[in-house]
Amino acid sequence: MYKVKSTIEKESVEMRAAYVETLCALAEKDERIVVLDADLVGSSGVKPFFKQFPDRAINCGIQESNMIGVAAGLSAQGLIPFAHSFGPFATRRVCDQIFISCAYAKLNVRILGSDPGVTAAYNGGTHMPFEDMGTLMSIPGITLVEPTDTVQLRWLVKELAGKYGVFYIRMLRKNAAGVFEAGSTFELGKAAKLKEGKDVCIVASGIMVEEALKAAAQLEKEGVSAAVLNTFTWKPIDEEALSEYAKKCGCFVTAENHNVIGGLYSAVSASLAKNAPAPVEAVGVFDEFGEVGTEAFLRERFNLTADAIVKAAKKAISRK
Repeated sequence: MYKVKSTIEKESVEMRAAYVETLCALAEKDERIVVLDADLVGSSGVKPFFKQFPDRAINCGIQESNMIGVAAGLSAQGLIPFAHSFGPFATRRVCDQIFISCAYAKLNVRILGSDPGVTAAYNGGTHMPFEDMGTLMSIPGITLVEPTDTVQLRWLVKELAGKYGVFYIRMLRKNAAGVFEAGSTFELGKAAKLKEGKDVCIVASGIMVEEALKAAAQLEKEGVSAAVLNTFTWKPIDEEALSEYAKKCGCFVTAENHNVIGGLYSAVSASLAKNAPAPVEAVGVFDEFGEVGTEAFLRERFNLTADAIVKAAKKAISRK
């Protein structure tokens, strides 16, 4: 089970460090685990894995499509590949290889796309994936996840190492806000219920979980009771939880560091339209390209803030 920290602060350990530590620990026990990277070994933090397991680590160079093909081939031989590149190059650039070589072939591949959305910061629009989850959303059978902090990431890497299929992990590279207590465990495909409420339900992922909790606290001061769900699995979405909170709250806000088209807003809205119709307001990127700037500036630029969630919550409530 999971427990939310009483105080949310930046973690001292980077997400990429937690990722490689977990992979190394798993690889010590399972010789099938291999790591691939697209000339970003330093950026992704996997140098320790390359040093400890040189025979199970491949730098494929700046040829991401080939890397996914190699990952598929390794899977076909019974290995468990984890392949990384920056978000746009791990999804948009290699979509056909993921579709045909991995998913259509029913192989066993984990793909990591780092620096999601505004966390790409100075790398700018070319490296700023607001579309990575949406690009892969329509691939049959794929699982799309976005861990919130190192606790959820460590659990997720261990969990996925023991499952079969095609998985995309949308991973922040640097320091996340620590939301969960150490040792927390989760369930793939099930939302983590962070706060109960009765007036509006905020469905959040990634860096927006901290903003959602801030917004809920602000709304509480104004007499509005807001539930908060961490929907770290975007596909398959937790339809049961959404239906439950449609009855409890009657309206929703989605909060995502992603284009609302094809992203969390789209997934939540589609589920509710099918199972439990309710008003949904979106906080996210509205059909725009990324740009250069600090993460703090870009959060304001694209309205990825607690204040934006508060505004959206009040609008959602007015539509009930």
